[in-house]
Amino acid sequence: MAEAHQAVAFQFTVTPEGFDLRLSREALKHIYLSGIAAWKKRLTRLKNTFLTGVYPATPSSWLVVVMTTVGSLYCQVDLSMGLISHIRQCLPSSRYLSFQNRTLLSATLFSTGVWISGILIFRQTLKLLLSYQGWMFEPHGKMSRGTKVWAAVMKVMTGHKPMLYSFQSALPKLPVPSVQATIHRQYLESVRPLLDDAQFSKMEVLAQDFQNYTAPRLQKYLVLKSWWATNYVSDWWEEYIYLRGRGPLMVNSNYYAMDFLYVTPTSVQAARAGNSVHAILLYRRRLDREEISPVKLLGLVPMCSSQMERMFNTTRIPGKETDILQHLVDSKHVAVYHRGRFYKLWLYYSGRLLGPRDLELQFQRILDDPSVPQPGEEKLAALTAGDRVPWAEARARFFGSGKNKVSLEAIERAAFFVVLDEEEHCFHRDQEDSLDCYAKSLLHGRCYDRWFDKSFTLIVYKNGKLGANAEHAWADAPIIGHLWEFMLATDTFQLGYSEGGHCCGEPNLGLAPPQRLQWDISEECRMAIDGSYGVAQVLADDVDFHCFLFTDFGKGRIKRCRTSPDAFIQIALQLAHFHDKGRFCLTYEASMTRLFREGRTETVRSCTSESTAFVRSMADPAQSRCERLRLFKLAAEKHQLMYRLAMTGAGIDRHLFCLYLVSRYLGVESPFLAQVLSEPWRLSTSQTPQQQIRMFDLEKFSDYVSAGGGFGPVADDGYGVSYMIGGENLITFHISSKFSSPETDSRRFGRHLRQALLDIAGLFDAPPNKVPN
Repeated sequence: MAEAHQAVAFQFTVTPEGFDLRLSREALKHIYLSGIAAWKKRLTRLKNTFLTGVYPATPSSWLVVVMTTVGSLYCQVDLSMGLISHIRQCLPSSRYLSFQNRTLLSATLFSTGVWISGILIFRQTLKLLLSYQGWMFEPHGKMSRGTKVWAAVMKVMTGHKPMLYSFQSALPKLPVPSVQATIHRQYLESVRPLLDDAQFSKMEVLAQDFQNYTAPRLQKYLVLKSWWATNYVSDWWEEYIYLRGRGPLMVNSNYYAMDFLYVTPTSVQAARAGNSVHAILLYRRRLDREEISPVKLLGLVPMCSSQMERMFNTTRIPGKETDILQHLVDSKHVAVYHRGRFYKLWLYYSGRLLGPRDLELQFQRILDDPSVPQPGEEKLAALTAGDRVPWAEARARFFGSGKNKVSLEAIERAAFFVVLDEEEHCFHRDQEDSLDCYAKSLLHGRCYDRWFDKSFTLIVYKNGKLGANAEHAWADAPIIGHLWEFMLATDTFQLGYSEGGHCCGEPNLGLAPPQRLQWDISEECRMAIDGSYGVAQVLADDVDFHCFLFTDFGKGRIKRCRTSPDAFIQIALQLAHFHDKGRFCLTYEASMTRLFREGRTETVRSCTSESTAFVRSMADPAQSRCERLRLFKLAAEKHQLMYRLAMTGAGIDRHLFCLYLVSRYLGVESPFLAQVLSEPWRLSTSQTPQQQIRMFDLEKFSDYVSAGGGFGPVADDGYGVSYMIGGENLITFHISSKFSSPETDSRRFGRHLRQALLDIAGLFDAPPNKVPN
């Protein structure tokens, strides 16, 4: 095998004449190029760290300051007002430094001090500007004079070609809300519509006791942590919500993303894989070089980019008590799964990234490989789909040495995981359940053909359709969404395909084929694999998924109703749930706190007194249209206020979560916190972001809309709902529940949701004197 010989840099044998040394020039060339590439990356990171640290200043701006200062001295003008002379006097005398050289050095030191001072002043000023949140609470289209001035200053201060992490040190810290605001202003208010008078009175007593006697001590520790840590929530959230979870990641934690809804650029599986992987690697290169612009709200306010650091080369490693996230600085290969076999595919040749056509060749070689899986290999990935403790034990026992260790490391140290799926999935207009099957395949597949521990798995179906399954601990869905938008747009609008559906260009036929990973899986290990597979299969079979397109209207018609699209949909979800179950429930809507450094998410409790009043009015035939509209507007305004409070650090659930953790650390029992943390979220919702980066005009290319993504049910007797507002006339919904619950039915909920959207829109369309049913 040619690739085996190239892998050896030198060989030697002992002969009667001495040593016979043979060097492989090709191998040495690759070693040399690999070293050069590694040093280039180190230097690029060093340069980027410096440029990010001095933003918005640049080395050229430092040179301008130095030249201005030195030039002024030659013109007999002392801009330093005597400081340069003082610095010159403080310099140690030396026969190597003349008076002129000492003056020049003093001027350089003074100029550097001025330059650094300017940077620090800019950073503090920007931090103060970013701490202003009044813009978010102003009525839509009505901006105060103060906010207009703030926006103008922000535009000037953030518009100078920022790098990805340029604003990180200027972002404010997430504030710790007051206990009184958390308990009375929001928590008790949020549970009031869910409790009867006796239950609410009992909760009020528990809350008051907690506020008076327990909370002050716990709050002091949180405030102290907020001073010391970059973010008082994120590290605990990652560890206790994600990494310490001992149940399966599949369905319970991981989520998925879908391909274009109506368009498939090519039906050639290897070609779609080649273009997509190359596009993803172009994104990784831009990420490494920090050439990606930070996401900004309104084009002005930068959001935290720290979650993007672990997008690639990251794997969740199982442990008996807690998992860890293994993140590597770089990885030069991807791991590939096809028909029960695992492969290691190198991404570089002669120090250069493989082109799309080269990658297509490599993927085609895997597809054409006639070999069969080794014993135990086919369902090996089921270990990542089952409970975490059995996987941790099996990993330590069966994968600690030999070829199993080498092969497992090849997967865990890969940039990401690729699956060349044997199935075909896409949206068929004439098949009602086509998106349901597509969603279930992406969420759990066959329970053994996804590596659920990788930061994300790229799934390429036999018909050229794409999808992704992402691990949740390292980042939230908008981060993967950013990569996904870049990949889809680059694949279609920049890389493109030939007339035959293949990647553009000519392949390098001299590339060594992908390396087949070797395993030695014992009978005991196979029993562990079968055990995890059994757990995962039961979980997957219980998932009731329904994904549907709502095409009657989209954000265009909603905005004509003069309300927030998100508020409109959230109120519709409350109406749908009431029709589905005949009662209200605690509702979770994910909001983001990335306006703060290392911010992740916060909860918006969408079931409010205002929304329940509106829902009840819709069920009361005696209520007039005008009254229903009034109640709807109150509910929408309340929802927008709750969402804005969550985004600006005034949410309650992360605060309560951290208070609970401090109480556990201190050994303090709190009936109030125990009750709060035990309340189930029977309706868990999330909006998938759209057009975070505008690489093409969605209005012009309306068919190139993604179907968004979704997640599994959070509660055994509840619903998980993800939605994406795909344009002026499209909203995509992903609804999950469990077949085992007699209370839920995803299709039934979908019907109720569709009708709820139409009923609410009908309020705005009905004649003034008509009372809708």
